[in-house]
Amino acid sequence: MELFFDFLSNTGYYLADYRNLVMIVVGCIFVYLGTAKKYEPLLLIPIGFGILVGNVPFFKGFGLGIYEPNSVLHYLYFGVTTGLYPSIVFLGLGAMTDFSSLLARPVLMLLGAAAQMGIFTTLLGALAAGFLPKEAASIAIIGGADGPTSIFLTAKLAPHLIGPIAIAAYSYMALIPVIQPPIMRLLTTRKERLIHMAELREVSKTERIIFPVVAVFLCCFLAPASIPLLGMFFFGNFMKECGVVERLAGTARTAIIDTATIFLGLTVGASTQGDVFLTPKSVGIFVLGALAFSIATASGVLFAKFMNLFLKSKINPLLGAAGVSAVPGSAREVHIVGQEEDPTNYLLMHAMACNASGVIGSAICAGILWSFML
Repeated sequence: MELFFDFLSNTGYYLADYRNLVMIVVGCIFVYLGTAKKYEPLLLIPIGFGILVGNVPFFKGFGLGIYEPNSVLHYLYFGVTTGLYPSIVFLGLGAMTDFSSLLARPVLMLLGAAAQMGIFTTLLGALAAGFLPKEAASIAIIGGADGPTSIFLTAKLAPHLIGPIAIAAYSYMALIPVIQPPIMRLLTTRKERLIHMAELREVSKTERIIFPVVAVFLCCFLAPASIPLLGMFFFGNFMKECGVVERLAGTARTAIIDTATIFLGLTVGASTQGDVFLTPKSVGIFVLGALAFSIATASGVLFAKFMNLFLKSKINPLLGAAGVSAVPGSAREVHIVGQEEDPTNYLLMHAMACNASGVIGSAICAGILWSFML
């Protein structure tokens, strides 16, 4: 009987406390939203299941937990803490991205830049809330609505906050259909939402090939600390556009990015152990993250309205909401809101141009913050 009771005392049922149970409920919600509601399932399902795995209680010192040296999860987590997984994800994103719409109308790049205001506004808010400068910078990047960029910068500046910041960033990315439409409708009139965009010109293959080469110099010379992200991003895009390494480009946008996404999501989820994750700082991060995402959306919309004061060919202000980096969720949501007003209004390709510039903008901001905070 003594051996039997010893066995029971070693089980997760005996070792569990309320913090594990709270996080398991959160993990179940993530899995439910990804499976039943289809909210960003490629993100929420790996993260949600990782939360479940990470909150199974165990005896410390067995080499099981993600924070224990020599455990399997600890080795897999190495790709997060070093920024390896985010760089691989950016390689795949580059191989999937078509810059034709951005090259056809470069002025839309300004909307991607304007949406980054959410980052710097939240930086000030986080500092005012008492976070240390490196922590504040890591929280602020949530405003870029780019999960891999958020993880990359946090791994460099505040690795102890990777769990809550990653969960906040991916949560708000998944909740784009809930967060962005009310802001878009609040800040625009029906007349503005009905604006049709002019048909985009055809972009030549030469332009598409030259762009990633020029862009890597323009962006990485401006913010050298963004090389691990934007260097991979533009390399992936060049492989796609040059047309002579299609097998490599195909692997980058399928097997490689899928593998990185699986391990990134699972290990980030597993890092949310209840005793580490449930702290007052985590609550503050979620509040500031929501503020960052909302300000970024509003900044893009308002800047588009400002641009219309000077443009003869008006821009539909809804496109400003796609200036955040949530590809392709925010672009899709802009298109949906536009079609609710007029089913013949096709905004998707224009919104993807803003989306692509938002990815570049958030990575540059991350590089600038990293260089300033070290």
